[in-house]
Amino acid sequence: MKPPRDRAIMSPHDFRKTGVKIAYGFMVIGVCLISLSMLYPFVNTFLNSLKSTEEFFAFPPPFFPSRWLWQNYKDSLDYLDIFLYFKNTLYIYAGNALVSLTFMGLAAYSLAHLKVPAKKWISLYFMSTLMIPAASYLIPNFLNLKDLGLLNTFWAFWLPAGANAFYLLILINFFEGIHKEMLESARIDGASEFRCVLSIAVPLSVPIIVTLLLLGFSTVWNDFYWSSLVLKTEKLPIGAAIYTMIIYPGSTINWNVRFAILTMTLVPPAVLFLFFQKYIIGGLSLGAVKG
Repeated sequence: MKPPRDRAIMSPHDFRKTGVKIAYGFMVIGVCLISLSMLYPFVNTFLNSLKSTEEFFAFPPPFFPSRWLWQNYKDSLDYLDIFLYFKNTLYIYAGNALVSLTFMGLAAYSLAHLKVPAKKWISLYFMSTLMIPAASYLIPNFLNLKDLGLLNTFWAFWLPAGANAFYLLILINFFEGIHKEMLESARIDGASEFRCVLSIAVPLSVPIIVTLLLLGFSTVWNDFYWSSLVLKTEKLPIGAAIYTMIIYPGSTINWNVRFAILTMTLVPPAVLFLFFQKYIIGGLSLGAVKG
């Protein structure tokens, strides 16, 4: 006996109606057009990376290259040490993830489950910083790091990551959903608060932690403005390196080679988010603000 299927929004009986078929057809066409419009930049970047210089500047430009020049990818390595900048990106990301999740996680747990004096005012203080434009505290952050002698070091990324109010907001709302009875039982058995965090809060928080890790990766991968201010060329992450050395006006690199570099940098985040998108959607839903 087959298990009953879940009831969909529209049943087979609904599809017998002509109006429903027409409306559903327009919906499918709309979704397909939106998908094509979103995929076109990625496909066009990839195909341009395989064209010759003549084909790239031809008018009207051909959509598909006449010959697939994979040599462009090999030539791109002569202009950009992509492995060096990829390693820099991973270093920055690993430090950001460790510092932000450690400090924001402990702070969120304290504000959610411990008797902290003026808890609401502290939470309000951190949440209010989300309303301040990032550009307004860019220069103060730069001057503070300069006075500390941390320019051109990865600490210029790691220290600000320890005060991420967005992470704090998400984690507080998630931790508040953990039943207090579980924590009380652990305390009765002699567990310390730190043990409660490691043994109960962290295992239950895997979905939201994975979500924040993926969002943090996207932020570091795409960053170029802050990193171009605080780091020199040899320590730049991949996004800033490409902008500074490949995209910036005055670069003499052939455009087909530039697109080869851009294609290589598109692949890791695209693959990552393709396979982990369910964690992002699920994690943000779990950590959403509750009414």
